[in-house]
Amino acid sequence: MRLLVILPAETVLDIEVDEVVAEAENGYFALKPRHIDFVAALTPGIMSYMKSGQENFLAVDEGILVKNGPEVRVSVRNAVGGARLGELMRTVEEKFEVLDEKEKKARGAAAKIEAGIIRGFMEIGKHA
Repeated sequence: MRLLVILPAETVLDIEVDEVVAEAENGYFALKPRHIDFVAALTPGIMSYMKSGQENFLAVDEGILVKNGPEVRVSVRNAVGGARLGELMRTVEEKFEVLDEKEKKARGAAAKIEAGIIRGFMEIGKHA
């Protein structure tokens, strides 16, 4: 089956593989060529794929995986390949999870601003 790993600005991987293992919110799953069509929201973590009997790893940020027929498309914000599993785990922990924390803080700040604007409009409505 064909595996494509796509970032917003580039294609990281486009190869034939024998199996793909990835992680969704409810745990890890494996896809083989005859697996039914499938869609999953991926969490930041390690994705692996088998090619010619050799296991390879990618650190991936959150994204979407879609298996449609003989093709598995993975669309993520960031992906980093590497031979050593330990290094990839550190990459996930240091880079991808830190980005998620920054995003959560930014969303929280935006929610506070929105709430303040709504309160302001409600105050204006009381005095009109």
